[in-house]
Amino acid sequence: MLNSKDYSPISILHTIRKNRQLIIQLTKRDITDRYKGSFLGMFWALLNPIIMLVIYTYFFGLVLKSRWDTSTSANTTEFAIVLFCGIIAFSLFSEIVTRAPGLILGNSSYVKKVIFPLEILPIVSLLSALTHMLISCIILLLGIIFFIGNISWTIIFFPLVILPIILSSLGFSWFFASLGVFVRDIGQVLSLAIQGLMFLSPIFYPVSIIPDQFKWIYMINPIGYVVEDVRNVLIWGNLPNWNWLFIGIVISSLITYLGYIWFQKTRGGFSDVL
Repeated sequence: MLNSKDYSPISILHTIRKNRQLIIQLTKRDITDRYKGSFLGMFWALLNPIIMLVIYTYFFGLVLKSRWDTSTSANTTEFAIVLFCGIIAFSLFSEIVTRAPGLILGNSSYVKKVIFPLEILPIVSLLSALTHMLISCIILLLGIIFFIGNISWTIIFFPLVILPIILSSLGFSWFFASLGVFVRDIGQVLSLAIQGLMFLSPIFYPVSIIPDQFKWIYMINPIGYVVEDVRNVLIWGNLPNWNWLFIGIVISSLITYLGYIWFQKTRGGFSDVL
């Protein structure tokens, strides 16, 4: 049985500190297993974002000659950089959440082990996704230097503006990791929902073209304003929207805590189902 202190926010930090070595080992294994058996191995982690950036640059910049609807966009090649930047931010959320329903199901052998901290599995998934995002960000920064010419000092705010996605995706991961044990169809539903959320987020288009009557969708979208702030600090050299950032951190922290509580309260039934 879990006592009240297992549901406190401090217990999350305590779990991470207590199991930090195990988390690191599982994260390394998760990353290497993804490319296990492939000819290029871990090199794919670097090659994938490079290929994506080249494709976006060629298709949107050279073929379609697309321009981002903003006064800071001076050339067609910038469109590919702006698009790639939005996809990096959204992919972090997408990868963590879509993997969540299978975390416990894919590690069912750990459920029978009383001493194994199941709650660290979403944390491992988060760290694995962050590793891939970091590689993509390095490619993005090289693209910014090559196509735009310089990197703004506002890049220092990037860890802060991406924090709401990190916190909310971890909370949703705890929630859906638990729900996936009891409702096996949740993974399919979640994949469709994530695809819908992608097109409702300003990834392929700027916020300025959204009709006024539909901007409320952007306002309640937990990803939309983060994508905009990531572009602001990495590409445009602007400061984050501090009001939205504060609200986002508060809401995402609440999502993290509620997801953790849900996981801890339902984990006792995992062994009965599995």
